[in-house]
Amino acid sequence: MTDRRKILVTSALPYANGSIHMGHLVEYLQTDIWVRFQKLRGHQCTYVCASDAHGTPIMIKAREQGVTPEELTASVSREFVRDFGDFGVAFDNYYTTHSPENEALTVEIFEALKARGDIYTKVIEQAYDEQEKMFLPDRFVRGTCPFCHTPDQYGDACENCGKTYTPADLIDPVSVISGTPPVLRESEHYFFRLGNYEADLKEWMEEARLDRNMVAKLTEWFDAGLRDWDISRDAPYFGFRIPGSEDKYFYVWLDAPVGYPASFKNLCARRPELDFDEYWRPGHDTEVYHFIGKDIIYFHTLFWPAVLKGAGFRTPTSVFAHGFLTVNGQKMSKTRGTFITARTYLDNLDPAYLRYYYAAKLGPSIEDIDLNLDDFVARVNADLIGKVVNIASRCAGFISKQFDGLLADRLPDPAGFDAIAQASDAIAEHYEKREFSKAMRRIMALADTVNRYIDEQKPWQMIKDDARRDDVQAVCTQGLNAFRSLMIYLAPVLPELALKSRRFLGEESWCWDDAGTPLLGCRIARFEALLTRIDPKRVAAMVEQSKESLEATPAGGTDEANPLIDIDDFVKLDLRVARIESAREVEGADKLLALDLDVGELGRRQVFAGIKSAYPAEELEGRHVVVVANLKPRKMRFGVSEGMVLAAGPGGGDIHLLSPDTGATPGMQVK
Repeated sequence: MTDRRKILVTSALPYANGSIHMGHLVEYLQTDIWVRFQKLRGHQCTYVCASDAHGTPIMIKAREQGVTPEELTASVSREFVRDFGDFGVAFDNYYTTHSPENEALTVEIFEALKARGDIYTKVIEQAYDEQEKMFLPDRFVRGTCPFCHTPDQYGDACENCGKTYTPADLIDPVSVISGTPPVLRESEHYFFRLGNYEADLKEWMEEARLDRNMVAKLTEWFDAGLRDWDISRDAPYFGFRIPGSEDKYFYVWLDAPVGYPASFKNLCARRPELDFDEYWRPGHDTEVYHFIGKDIIYFHTLFWPAVLKGAGFRTPTSVFAHGFLTVNGQKMSKTRGTFITARTYLDNLDPAYLRYYYAAKLGPSIEDIDLNLDDFVARVNADLIGKVVNIASRCAGFISKQFDGLLADRLPDPAGFDAIAQASDAIAEHYEKREFSKAMRRIMALADTVNRYIDEQKPWQMIKDDARRDDVQAVCTQGLNAFRSLMIYLAPVLPELALKSRRFLGEESWCWDDAGTPLLGCRIARFEALLTRIDPKRVAAMVEQSKESLEATPAGGTDEANPLIDIDDFVKLDLRVARIESAREVEGADKLLALDLDVGELGRRQVFAGIKSAYPAEELEGRHVVVVANLKPRKMRFGVSEGMVLAAGPGGGDIHLLSPDTGATPGMQVK
């Protein structure tokens, strides 16, 4: 056992304006597994997190729901805590960035950087929505990437080519809020001189021993030159006001990472054994690790360490990044039912299944991982049920029924047990390095050897011979001790299963080293099923429950018993002729095409239409269609749809757009 370490661990702060889904869980389960491993090893490991509660998106969503931003984020945070808890994610503290601790630390950091000359102001041009009368965050402007020409990209970075830019660089930019083209207006902003910290960051990069892919990305950013960072936003904005200003607020990406030390500071007030300065000021023998997704590497490996360094705080020991999640080899999709929320999963399946499957897939790199649902069922059933739990179920019945629950006081195969015990260091090293998939493979290989041992000994046959009863007790004691050691190794991944196993074996607690000491001469409880097989029907039900229909809601409502409308309802529809100026596929959508329409006097409209299966995008340009022009704009994940084109048919490839007769012109009313 190594010396007891003092470790602080964080996960990226989930944004408090939506539900946790399967993609999010990759990070929080990875972090939780690592933290539980450290605690099982006897280290003082503290895990904190918080809801990212500031920014324009939250302000706007709260306004749409008729609540305050504080009420919205508090409600979403309660949902986060519930879902994370049900998945076994054990935070030592879960907090919010909208807190007095966060504001105080953010102001302290800002004032320290300002005193060093690292903060300055300058006037910039910024996207402004004239209809909504507000400046737009970069992500509230969408358009075509200026580099690779991929459509419908955010105003700060392209998801396709990865290049960064400003909203002004976009081709045909549109406000996500109003659907209108933004204009440029001048505004004075505060900037952080990131370029002053290049030497410090390069030194930190070496000390942190970052993943080679992260180092390559950092090197690319260094070569391109570090840009000063805009750390302010204009009112209206939900966040902390910058001291000395009237209408300027700290940009969410300044106060969001401050949520890490702020959450820890909040915990320190309740845990006297924790000292804030010991973890967040230089010169102490403590460790701080951030687990993040690869999409926010820039903020956590450049901006955040530089801000900490300049403000007199310690920098992270390291930053661990993971890749994205695909499902069945593709991006998560609502139309395919693979955009699955945490709660939908929990309504159908045991969280242990997903914890194990992610562990069996995860490594230390930023490579994406795939949740193949067929493989998910097969692997969990084969490994957890067919191998590990099977050991206990094969041996426990004999001990309970034939020996009154009493384990033997000897092991018939000490060398076999020692082989499992000696794997401890290798498995621990895999966990430490976040090589979870290697750890799972090693554990399952050991489970295979135990099952072979039971097959060879055949206790079900030995019990028929009274002279070999003691051998049956010993063999089953050997098997149950092997099961116990394997469950100790699996405890970080499967905490609930480990708890049930401990109770079955009559033990109050486990530490990592217990795997090397057999449990002998003790009485165990009657065995009950620890985990059942995944029913593929439950997986199918989960997928079906997650599907989002793209069909229009009937104008007369959803009452199938009375689907009729009257003439007053019908005349409300403003049907117009529109010309398709361009059509393109929508990344991440199975059925959608994005259509740019000329609706004559009504101007240009963007409409998302579920006609991809019937019409190649390149064949639609110049075609006239009928559009519902007064349909309320619908904000979708891909952008805003400003109408609906009319089509008929049963679906799939059998869809036919409604087209006007020859001679119709854009904007003409359809009677």
